[in-house]
Amino acid sequence: MTGVILDSINSIEDLRKLGIEDLKQLAIELRHYIIDTLSQHPGHLASSLGTVELTLALHYVFNTPDDKLIWDVGHQAYAHKIITGRRDQFPTIRTYGGLSGFPRMDESPFDAFGTGHSSTSISAALGMATASSLQNNSKRQHIAVIGDGAMTGGEAFEALNNAGVSKANILVVLNDNGISIDKAVGGLNKYLTRITASPKYNKLKEKVWTKLGGNAEKRDKYAEHSLDFFQHLTFLAKTAALGAPNLFESLGFRYFGPIDGHDVGELVEVLSQLKQIKGPKLLHVVTKKGKGLRSAERHPVEYHAPGKFNAETGDQIKNSTSGKPLKYQEVFGRTIIELAEKNPAIVGITPAMATGSSLNLMMAQMPSRAFDVGIAEQHAVTFAAGLAAQGMLPFCNIYSSFMQRAYDQIIHDVALQRLPVVLCLDRAGLVGDDGPTHHGAFDLACLRPIPQLTICAPMDEHELRHMMYTAQLPDQGAVVIRYPRGLSVHADWRCQLQKMEVGRGRCVREGSDVAILSLGHIGNAALAAAERLHDEGVSTAVYDMRYLKPLDTKLLDEVAARGFHRIVTLEDGVKKGGFGSAVLEYYASVGIMMPITLLGLPDTFVTHGPVPQLHKDCGIDVDGIVSACRL
Repeated sequence: MTGVILDSINSIEDLRKLGIEDLKQLAIELRHYIIDTLSQHPGHLASSLGTVELTLALHYVFNTPDDKLIWDVGHQAYAHKIITGRRDQFPTIRTYGGLSGFPRMDESPFDAFGTGHSSTSISAALGMATASSLQNNSKRQHIAVIGDGAMTGGEAFEALNNAGVSKANILVVLNDNGISIDKAVGGLNKYLTRITASPKYNKLKEKVWTKLGGNAEKRDKYAEHSLDFFQHLTFLAKTAALGAPNLFESLGFRYFGPIDGHDVGELVEVLSQLKQIKGPKLLHVVTKKGKGLRSAERHPVEYHAPGKFNAETGDQIKNSTSGKPLKYQEVFGRTIIELAEKNPAIVGITPAMATGSSLNLMMAQMPSRAFDVGIAEQHAVTFAAGLAAQGMLPFCNIYSSFMQRAYDQIIHDVALQRLPVVLCLDRAGLVGDDGPTHHGAFDLACLRPIPQLTICAPMDEHELRHMMYTAQLPDQGAVVIRYPRGLSVHADWRCQLQKMEVGRGRCVREGSDVAILSLGHIGNAALAAAERLHDEGVSTAVYDMRYLKPLDTKLLDEVAARGFHRIVTLEDGVKKGGFGSAVLEYYASVGIMMPITLLGLPDTFVTHGPVPQLHKDCGIDVDGIVSACRL
């Protein structure tokens, strides 16, 4: 079900023919359509509900796609997708072969820049604006919509610093909803709250707004003075934060706002005025995450991506978890508390993924020893290094694909200095519907070359607990533990914590014809494949290698001496430079020549879709493993 007006929007030109009252009705219809669709086809709900009016106003005022509109973070762009020619495809969002859950340049000309991670929009918009200037195009507008906590990322401030001293025709729209995925944290959030809550600012702002927002005749009368109006707002903003100079003005931006991000008429009016002003500008827009669905408004964290829910009541439709193993994330969250209760040096760190990583459990129980540093992976790692340098033992939990942004800090600040930091890489391997921006495909290959770094991956939640326990023991140095999103293996996650022998694997199934060497949770697929191969008369041994670095060369020697017809390596990371490459390199270095097949992710970006389907496409499901092992 869409709506009368929404059904008539077949192009962006149709949108621009509407009046303001029609835009208000369209916003209502868009919200209903997003809610109805996502109730059955899960996606990022609360963020996109909060940007409906802003989306309509931006496309109404600006000449997209010639004017460049960049969404940051990308999961707030569902309304954008619907009104830019993808309405009928919207139910395929985040499904295999369907629309991406994020803007993608190859999906639509309206997606000016791909954004799956955060804090990149201002940099990209500045680059585009500079290119337009060099191409003698002075009319093109460049708009970066940054929200959901993305302004806490360091790259956003690097870009502000650069753009503020430029003459670039760039507009930054700060979508301030006070939250990212979890509640927004840090000094910037407090600063924005001071601006929006300042009685002096809001009283004077309302006076100016009323003056300009009367009847049509009054607006026409004051139109010629619009620049003075914006200068008034700039002056007000300078005094908003308890009398302090405005941060964005100090960086060279002309600051406007804050304004109500759910008043489409006000948005259209202000954006139309800003369109006439050259140079770097920032519009502060206040929105409510989850707007239009009471459950999402009350619980924006839970309804960030709620899965299936009742479109009328908002109640989530939850599958029974009775008897199912806990997710790796939950095992991590419970185990770090267990360890921290006995080791006072342990602290927990997350860059804005407290709930997703289950570090929120420690935050609730040990609030002084668990830290959410905002969307700032580089800072998270060096913050951990600073803690370690002073005798603490930080567990820094970062999603695998987000870790990529902290690569230099892992090398320079942690490994080089031999500091005892435990990096827990959540969402390793293929993550499913979020697609290539979120797949944890590269961690093994990019971390393996770093000296003085231990890298391990558990096959089940018991091994995860043992690896966490071992990592916090004395003299372990920097340790990386990677594990996938979702369910683990055992019905009971509890086990007696034991020290693991670092760099030692194990044989989990004996065999004589073929050997599968696996790393991490994907080894469970190897066991299932070995069972099927047994039925075909192929005796298959399975080795859980546990450690990529140091590699268990003693066990590799034993495997080579067994005289297997074939060795198959299995990993859920890229083959190039990963675990299989490490095995090949070792055997080559000692002159062992034997048939070896590498299974892993291909040299391409894997699309979005259900993980079993993606594993099948990549040849690392049970069928693919069986095929590789057949003699």
